[in-house]
Amino acid sequence: MSFDRNIKIAPSILSADFADFGSEIRAIEDQGADWVHVDVMDGHFVPNLTFGPPAVKAFRPHVKTFMDVHLMIAPVDPFIDAYAEAGADLITAHVEAGPHIHRTLQAIRATGKKAGVALNPGTPLEAIEYVLDLADLVLVMSVNPGFGGQKFIHSQVDKIARLRGMIGDRPIHIQVDGGVDPKTAGLVVKAGADVLVAGSAVFKGGSVAAPQVYGENIRAIREAAEAALQRA
Repeated sequence: MSFDRNIKIAPSILSADFADFGSEIRAIEDQGADWVHVDVMDGHFVPNLTFGPPAVKAFRPHVKTFMDVHLMIAPVDPFIDAYAEAGADLITAHVEAGPHIHRTLQAIRATGKKAGVALNPGTPLEAIEYVLDLADLVLVMSVNPGFGGQKFIHSQVDKIARLRGMIGDRPIHIQVDGGVDPKTAGLVVKAGADVLVAGSAVFKGGSVAAPQVYGENIRAIREAAEAALQRA
């Protein structure tokens, strides 16, 4: 995948119909999703439990775009190979999910996958200053990880702007996850984000039987983001 800073919408399938993931993935891609975001939680690092490697492997044949796997698990290192083999295109790990984030990013890259590093709302940018050259993406959590549907934490907008300055001209995506909707999309994009994860804001009101609603929701987020860039 070649690098660009065009706006990418990455619906989180944590908000999809768990009984019909294949159809849900096909529906969001048909309706304009750029990436498919998979939230992996272990009930330990975060207070929820979601998808193991076999589930991600089952999703893979349905994903025709780019599968972005966000590991909210600790310890993370023992599971990197399994999620890589399951078909992730990019694997993101949290700074706090292991003793050495530098080694974790090296391990992800060693699988041939793209590597992401995630910052919780309380994690300072300084924690990743010396690992940026190993990262293809930095994920800024704009809610505390573990649940969908939370309110956007506005202090993260300044963090995104500072991160964009830190990245400079390096080919590193800035992804934002948490409370992203048409009201907040412009704020994060104007600050420097280019990959927007949205769960309930994409899936609300729609279904496999009414996928056009997903398309309307995706377009609303994209249009708000692009309008903010034009005003910048």
